[in-house]
Amino acid sequence: MTDKPNIVYFHVDNLGLGELGCYGGGILRGADTANIDAFAADSLKLSHFVVEPQCTPTRSALMTGRYPIRSGNHTIALGGNDGGIVAWERTIGDILSEAGYATACYGKWHIGAEDGRWPTDHGFDEWYGPARTYDECLWPDDPWYDGDRDGYSYMYDGTREAGVTTTDQQLTVALKGRMDAEYDRRAKDFLERAVADDKPFFLYHNHSLMHFPIEVREQFKGRSDNGDWGDALLMLDHDFQSILGTLDELGVAENTIVVFAGDNGPEDHLLGRGTAGFFDGSYFSSAEGGIRTPCLIRWPGHVTPRESNEMVHVTDMFTTLVRWAGCDVPDDRLIDGIDQRQFFESAEKSAREGCMVWLNEELHAVKWSQFKISFKRQQHFHDPEIPLGFARIINLLEDPKEREPVNQTFVRWWVMQHARRIIRQFEQSVEHEELIPAGAPLDFVPQRRRTAVG
Repeated sequence: MTDKPNIVYFHVDNLGLGELGCYGGGILRGADTANIDAFAADSLKLSHFVVEPQCTPTRSALMTGRYPIRSGNHTIALGGNDGGIVAWERTIGDILSEAGYATACYGKWHIGAEDGRWPTDHGFDEWYGPARTYDECLWPDDPWYDGDRDGYSYMYDGTREAGVTTTDQQLTVALKGRMDAEYDRRAKDFLERAVADDKPFFLYHNHSLMHFPIEVREQFKGRSDNGDWGDALLMLDHDFQSILGTLDELGVAENTIVVFAGDNGPEDHLLGRGTAGFFDGSYFSSAEGGIRTPCLIRWPGHVTPRESNEMVHVTDMFTTLVRWAGCDVPDDRLIDGIDQRQFFESAEKSAREGCMVWLNEELHAVKWSQFKISFKRQQHFHDPEIPLGFARIINLLEDPKEREPVNQTFVRWWVMQHARRIIRQFEQSVEHEELIPAGAPLDFVPQRRRTAVG
């Protein structure tokens, strides 16, 4: 049996903070998420897990440990070959693979859709999933769509040795409902092979829910009290337990770090509208509901089960998982992720005091402690972006839904010094290492201007 910990990162698409029972949803959303809730009881439950407002930026931040504004992945990839991570970037897959891990990615990658940018080009032994995202399954139902003219969207399959190929599975709504069963089948096969080979493993499992359109397998239809949405929540709960059950069957659960986390806030489309629960907002917004998602971390005997409202940023997952695996974090580039091992294991306080909130190329806010210093406001995806003139300082313990523009209990301009410090540190870092532009060519390498940040 390997002495390195195994890692399963179960990534959920567009999961609002108010969906799961353990975060105040569950039966209030028409579906009892009993399996996830039981897992939460054995885990560190983070209530202040900060991600990016969109899929591509969060996945880039997780894989590289870097703000997506640094890697040119600060906005969603919408079609064709429109960039992604460059070859120079080092992912968790790259690092763990070099350390002897078996690695697999299933589901949405969404940070590169061409040779040189696939998961199998960045440390993963195998991958199966769509090139970009799931709403492309709606294309064939659009009366104005012409696949011969506008292009088709397919599932992709590949290994590091053989490369990635396009399958004959066109992405359709019907396939959207079935694909998670295929992810599950492949994941179980991968886990069995890794254990048989006595290799530590890293499974990056990207579930298609709760991304619209909401489509589920036949066995889950009509099982909830909330139509298709509730049925989908039940299917998500079942599919996560399927992976946990496989770890138990293989006898490796005790030595496996399992992370269950969302990639951004909930859907805003009526096709699958979710809820941020205690907070407000949706994906594609800088509101708390757009950038906070559930995050549960279980590692028996290492991570103390408890709940915490201490801040953790998605980039921290890169650094912490790499260090837990006994590997070094790259020192030849700027890494924004902070090592949270002590906090995740037992410490009361997070190692992070703040972070920046970007929406596309614009800085919308700085978070520090329980405060949010907002420069621009966009509460939901379909709301207009509103410049605020003067920064709005929000104490999220007092005003979690960010509703009060001027009626403050105190005049808190003293908080601005902390926001300015975080911004200044970022500006100095850019002087040290240039940002990779969106759409950068595969061989782009950022210029480093100094040997140390001022």
